[in-house]
This record gives sequence, structure tokens and C-alpha cells, in this order.
Amino acid sequence: MSGPINPPPRLLMGPGPINADPRVLRAMSAQLVGQYDPWMTASMNETMALYREVFRTANEQTFLVDGTSRAGIEAALVSLLEPGDRVLVPVFGRFGHLLTEIAERCRAEVHTIEVPWGQVFSAEQVEDAVRRVRPKVLAIVQGDTSTTMCQPLADLGEICRRHDVLLYCDATASLGGNEFEADTWGMDVVTAGLQKCLGGPSGSAPITISGRAVDVIDGRKHVEAGLRADGETDAPGERIVSNYLDLAQVMDYWGPRRLNHHTEATTMLYGARECARLLVEEGLDAAIERHALHGRAMLEGVRGLGLEVFGDVAHKMHNVVAVEIPDGVDGDRARSGLLDDFGIEIGTSFGPLHGKVWRIGTMGYNARKDAVLVTLAALEQVLRAYGVPLTAGGGVGAAQEVYAS
Repeated sequence: MSGPINPPPRLLMGPGPINADPRVLRAMSAQLVGQYDPWMTASMNETMALYREVFRTANEQTFLVDGTSRAGIEAALVSLLEPGDRVLVPVFGRFGHLLTEIAERCRAEVHTIEVPWGQVFSAEQVEDAVRRVRPKVLAIVQGDTSTTMCQPLADLGEICRRHDVLLYCDATASLGGNEFEADTWGMDVVTAGLQKCLGGPSGSAPITISGRAVDVIDGRKHVEAGLRADGETDAPGERIVSNYLDLAQVMDYWGPRRLNHHTEATTMLYGARECARLLVEEGLDAAIERHALHGRAMLEGVRGLGLEVFGDVAHKMHNVVAVEIPDGVDGDRARSGLLDDFGIEIGTSFGPLHGKVWRIGTMGYNARKDAVLVTLAALEQVLRAYGVPLTAGGGVGAAQEVYAS
């Protein structure tokens, strides 16, 4: 017979998920109410307002897609792209390939440009490709945890406006811990997830949609039979192929019509609201600087252990670092030792980096001094067991110097 849920104590210092903030977990233990209870619809409106601050946008259509961050990505692309539409995806890691696959499943005409893993694109490279491809949508990742790179975005909105292109960004791994300015940078659609810098569990995908993207999505609106008002007709565009991830319908669910779509994931809404509330309470700039500080401490700490760091560090995300696995060390066994002996999880990697790097995160609730120092001290002991030459206390010492400065 199965017993009650009782997970082991873990310090999750990989690329996500991370340990949820205890205040988020407390919020998620609150009692359910009906989906059209006035208190519930008021909470939905409060959540929308909070995420406008998180995304730094005035977009009315800022809400939650019920599902993990991938549900948000798919909702954005399936609602923007009709079969045959051209989409351009700059690929600099695993999650650019994911955008490509989802766009292909939308039966779009997908074009990609690539740089080696560990690099990012210049604005000129992106604009050259936009001129050549003439896409309807430019779909790009901000922070790709597979490589730890953070793609500069500030110039891309102007490029897209100049060429009449919609700009979609997957900010799952970066939002809340790295600079992000949805309106200033000219973003049309942005999606995220809770399980990285926002300090919550996976299962809810914040999204914001600009007015011109709303017009494109509403041009495909088809209201379900049984909900359609007298005289209401469908939009001329092709019906969005997904029902659950149909943003035209979800906007009506979150908007004044409260048109029934799905039953809101109440507990996840509580958690997502608390993630945003805590971030706004801390202050976005302060949260980004917190991630930058602890990210610098972890970066210098692993260097203090004598380890090499992968990729263009000048374009590294604040919240995760890729560490090259030393010669003679079995990366997966070392990770298991860290988990078994110390209860600390760090990440492996994918594709061309599998078995070559560990990914160590400092994000959300775990972007704090004690988590960084304990992880570095434990990693030192694991590496010693492999005979890796180390300066005793070198990792913790280097991190402490960052904090002291």
C-alpha cells in the first residue's frame, strides 16, 4: 500500500526546477473557490496586473496559460501561425530547436539560422535573416539553459517593426532574473514559466500579448458552438488548430466576457500570483541584481575550484553556469554522489554538450548566499574523491570574495 507523499530533502541547484519559495507553497495550500466566484475573478484580475509589472508591459492581454512553460510556447505559436506562414527561428541551443519543432507542427514554413552552442546572435545577423526570409513571426529564446547563453533582445523589436514581423520570445528561463523589457524592447508575445527565476513550481505559463498580436489572433477567433451569442460569427482566418491552447478563446475566458473555456487551475493560479507578488514586492531591479550577485559568486566559485566555464561568459545568463567536467571524472556518477551524499542536485546537459558540462543554477528562491556556498563546498568534496587537484576551500573562498566586494 502506498504511503503519503514524503519527498526527500533536496537543494535543487540545477537549471530548473528549483525549490519553490515556501510562501508560494503556502499560497498553493489555500482552499478552492468556484471559477466564477467574484473572489476568484478578482484574483485573476490581480494576477494579470502583477504580471504586467513582471513583464514590464501595459498589455491588457497578460494572463496565465494553464500548463507548463511548454504549453505557453505552444499556445503562442499555434495561435499566431497558420499553415504556410513563414517563421524565422535563430537557434543557439536546445530550446531554439524546440521552437522550430513546434512551428513545424503548426505546418508553418520554418527557416532557421544557427550559431555554435555557447554563442549568441548579433542584431545584424538576425536582421540579415529577416530580410532574406521575410517571415510573419520571428521566434527566439532569451535564455537557453542548455547552453546558459542569454540572447540580447533590445534591438530586435525595432528590426521586426521595420520589416512588419511579429516578435515572439520564450523567456521561460530568464524572466525575473535577467533584464527584460517587453514594451521597451517591442515584444509582441512573451511566455515564461514559474520554475526558474520566478521561484515556483512548474505548471503555469505567464504570457503577455501586444495589441497587434491580439489583432492577428482575434482574426482567427472561432467561438465554440453552445457558447456563441446570437448573431456572432467566426473570424475569417483559419481556426486555431488547438482548442485548449487557443489564445483567442483563452483571452475571452480571462477578459470581461468570462466566456467558459476550461476550468482554471486554481491552485496553480494561487502559486503564480504569489510568485509575481513576491517579485514585485522585492522590486524587479533588486531581484535581477540578486540573481546577478549570486550568479557571479557561483561563477567565480567554480573557477576557484579550478574548473573551466563553457561558452561566451560575457553573454551568460545570471542564473545558470555551465561547468566543464574535468578529465577523469564521470559526470553522471559525480552528480549522483552530490545527490546521495549531500542532497544537492545539479544538472547534466543535452546534445553536443551531454557528458561534457554540468549546469549549476542560482535562481529563484535558491539565488541566495547559503545555497551557493553549500553547493561549492559539496562539489569540492565530490571532486576530491576523483583525485581532482584542488585548492582547499578555493570555491567557497572565491565566492566569499564576490560577496565581500
